[in-house]
Amino acid sequence: MSDDLAARLREQGLRLTPQRELILRAVEELRHATPDEVLAHVRGQVSSVNASTVYRTLEVLEELGLVRHTHLSDRAPTYHSTREHEHVHVVCRGCGSVRSYAPEIVAALVAALGEDGFSVDVGHLAIFGTCADCSAAAGA
Repeated sequence: MSDDLAARLREQGLRLTPQRELILRAVEELRHATPDEVLAHVRGQVSSVNASTVYRTLEVLEELGLVRHTHLSDRAPTYHSTREHEHVHVVCRGCGSVRSYAPEIVAALVAALGEDGFSVDVGHLAIFGTCADCSAAAGA
């Protein structure tokens, strides 16, 4: 991770700092995390990191192509590592759980939109609904 991060930072004339490395590692460990969740995770290791450092670093990491964001709620964006395979996010409005699915699950939608000349960014796609557990609990 740090070799790839260091190389990409150098290409942009930036340095590899311990904070940048910690923040990228936090995103990778948390899998899907808001900036506040990243901050809490990083502060568990280094208490001096502040929120503005996390936000700025996430922007830099996204510009470098090392993380992506999507909107899984009406709150802050949620970040995930680009080391993971591209995926569609499915979010339960009941419990807030997030599951990832292979892009093939929306292949027909992507193809239909492509026929109209629209190119879908599957990594930003979030589908909201109700998971099986919440559906079962509502029915009980």
